[in-house]
Amino acid sequence: MTIPSHHEHKDHAPGSIGCLVITCSDTRTPETDTSGRLIQKLLEGQGHTVAAYHIVRDEPEQIQFRIAQGTASDVVQAIIVNGGTGISRRDSTFEAVSEMLEKRLDGFGEIFRFLTYQEIGSPAIMTRATAGILNGRVLFSIPGSENAVRLAMEKLILPELGHLVRELTK
Repeated sequence: MTIPSHHEHKDHAPGSIGCLVITCSDTRTPETDTSGRLIQKLLEGQGHTVAAYHIVRDEPEQIQFRIAQGTASDVVQAIIVNGGTGISRRDSTFEAVSEMLEKRLDGFGEIFRFLTYQEIGSPAIMTRATAGILNGRVLFSIPGSENAVRLAMEKLILPELGHLVRELTK
């Protein structure tokens, strides 16, 4: 018996994933949320669907409420949260997300920080990007800068999104 390679797994992955995009920011509006728009553009460019998009203040209750709404929706298979992953006093997204996760995908944060280190050097240690599983959905929490969004989406999230959802539905 031959065990399928990760390429064969990806071949059987769904081509279109329903996604929820959440921007955590005390200052962004739909007009100024360039990172949230970039996530949506990159998802749609790969054939995925943006089922919902929200901007919330960097308040744990608001973040968790929107995530819970997403996990209750049949059309949402993946949630991408951007912003609030740093270490400033107001950055609370990591805590809000991490306490909800049922399973963690530690490799996501580790590889994201490695790739960030390759681009910007030692400031990469300040990001608390994370990912995991919640209620049968994959959830990513990434920094809110456009460069960080592009890096996370192009190098990690988009290449594995269908594969991750396939694994969750097996």
